Amino acid sequence: MKRAVLFDFDLTLAHSSRGAIECIDYALMKMGLPPADHGAIRATIGLSLPATLARLTGLTDRASTNAFAANFVERADLRMVDLTSLFPDVCRVVHELRMAGIKTGIVSTKYRYRIQAILARGGLTEAFDVIVGGEDVARHKPDPEGLHRALRCIGIYGQDAVYVGDHPVDAMAASAARISFVAVLTGNAVRGDFDPWPDTVFIESLTDLVSLLTANWGTQTQDSEGDRHACVTALQTPRPEGSGISGAYRCDCVR
Repeated sequence: MKRAVLFDFDLTLAHSSRGAIECIDYALMKMGLPPADHGAIRATIGLSLPATLARLTGLTDRASTNAFAANFVERADLRMVDLTSLFPDVCRVVHELRMAGIKTGIVSTKYRYRIQAILARGGLTEAFDVIVGGEDVARHKPDPEGLHRALRCIGIYGQDAVYVGDHPVDAMAASAARISFVAVLTGNAVRGDFDPWPDTVFIESLTDLVSLLTANWGTQTQDSEGDRHACVTALQTPRPEGSGISGAYRCDCVR
């Protein structure tokens, strides 16, 4: 059984498309650039800001990257929290993982202080043992720095952890960190996008995660089209009265 699960944030734990679209359009407008196609923007959610700008415009010079990042953060500080909401099953899934003795964390390019504000709105202020945001690392995904930092904070070896994400950049980071990867198909990527990482395990939603991690980790089957998917079974996790999660140690990883 895995001892820890680290999550990506955007489109893995939370709806964030509206916020990303508004903030990116604002940043481009401030630079005198036309707005990007919204489908193209959604496909960049999870990338770093420099990678997002490069993907949408082809611009990679330092001046453009710095201007885009400053404009994005300016708008995001005003609007991102209000335009982002946790997926409905997040609270229950995190609670069940913790009841099973599995440590939890978040590793994201999104700024940690913004993640914390969104979690606070959902009543999950103390739900995660570690949060590593974009401001906590020098190198963003696909570099494994964030994953390594989170593992150090919670005292878990890579072979005992799994990273859950929705984007190929998450698979790249997990591979670089040499930890197992679960693709949750709640974002814009499809199964074929993960073909370069053949050990990827797929789940349709976070509700499949607890049984996968506690009972059948690593068991996969082939469907009629040859796609990989997780073979999961129901796990009856006892729940105490009340649904609040409290008392978790949180290492924000700012040193």
